[in-house]
Amino acid sequence: MPTTVFRCLLLLLAIVDGSSYAASAHEQDQLSLVQQQLDIIERLTTRAEAASTSESNKRYRFDYPQLIQDIQRIGHGVQDYLSPSRAQPRDPTELVGDYRLDTQPAEPSP
Repeated sequence: MPTTVFRCLLLLLAIVDGSSYAASAHEQDQLSLVQQQLDIIERLTTRAEAASTSESNKRYRFDYPQLIQDIQRIGHGVQDYLSPSRAQPRDPTELVGDYRLDTQPAEPSP
């Protein structure tokens, strides 16, 4: 499930290019669809996170909160592109992109 969400997120990143303004109604429609898909991915991620809490004995776990943060950041970028308040410099903060967390073992190893 996390791999599918991550692949969808990467696909959306490839589609959205923030270097120019929406020039046509078609582009605006497509970016609106991207926003809807981001909402769906965020909901799926929330469901996957809820389902994964019962499996807390793994050494590594998926960083769902970070993924949700990145999805929201992309969504805000698309929204800002579709309805900019004014010309502003781009936010230089990058997406994290690393969603694997190391978990501490329950008891120390001998």
